[in-house]
Amino acid sequence: MFEQLPVGVIGVGDMGQHHARVYTESPRVDLVGVVDEDEERAEAVAAEYSTRALDQSTVLEEAKAVSIVVPTRAHAPIAREAIDAGVGVLIEKPFVHDPSVGQDLIEQANERDVVLQVGHIERFNPAIRTLADILADLDVIAIDARRLGPPIDRDVDQSVAFDLMIHDIDILLSLLDSEPRSISAVGCRDNRHVTATLQFDDDIVGTLTASRLTQQKVRECWITTSECLIVVDYIEQTVRIHRHSLPEYVESAGGVRYRHESITERPTVENGEPLKHELLSFVDAVTNGTEPVVTGTDGLRALEIVRQIDALATSSEQEIPQKIGSGILADSGSDSIGGI
Repeated sequence: MFEQLPVGVIGVGDMGQHHARVYTESPRVDLVGVVDEDEERAEAVAAEYSTRALDQSTVLEEAKAVSIVVPTRAHAPIAREAIDAGVGVLIEKPFVHDPSVGQDLIEQANERDVVLQVGHIERFNPAIRTLADILADLDVIAIDARRLGPPIDRDVDQSVAFDLMIHDIDILLSLLDSEPRSISAVGCRDNRHVTATLQFDDDIVGTLTASRLTQQKVRECWITTSECLIVVDYIEQTVRIHRHSLPEYVESAGGVRYRHESITERPTVENGEPLKHELLSFVDAVTNGTEPVVTGTDGLRALEIVRQIDALATSSEQEIPQKIGSGILADSGSDSIGGI
């Protein structure tokens, strides 16, 4: 028998309750308690998963690792206290609001020899793990990611870039292992729909679109390479590889028709819950004292880029609109429009 790792969850809202569920399901983990500002919520989640509703100080005394699943503004102070107590932390994305604060947390964790992991869950999607292996020997030309969904009936205190697009920024950076040399972005409807273009030194273009206005949930990534087109569906956890397009004319029933065929490969993807893979990877890192899959530095890189994109998208919304009249662009008076 192996010793269970004592773990706590700080923040058990919509996402945090699933952290509690996954930890409870693992025989490798002892969920010692949950914390939430809403005491009734904490009690309800604790009862559901056979643990205790505790205060933060008690959890940090009893746990060796915690998930921090609270609003971004509260990440840093909780993480500082946990790291100071020698407790490993998994901090949900976005890492922090201020990159300088994130750098301080990374340095503090290094000094204390404490695991700091950032919760970019799509890294643990089985389809992305399969994709990473496929791309190893291919010449990537462009990556086009779309993360779209209909309006939601809950309050989100972040722009769609911080709330949704940051997932694809992290995936793009991890797949290419390169920094963009230029970034452009536009947004509309108070940045509830944002498109960004990133250009890399190795002549690769990344196009990212995130929306809270699209009347269909889409989570896809299209990778154009010199050898093939690869389509990843995050929801279905599938990968399709399209190769060898073959256009031809075919005689049929006394006539001639045109057809276009291609070979489609469907690699085997070992399906599974990304959150479960993420949290068990975190448990491994804390138990073995190893570097997590998604480090604080990874979270900081994604944060710095999403901040640029959000600022550019907001700026694009605040430009004075133009109208076309008699073939000449004419200024029209308009109030500026301000802009997860």
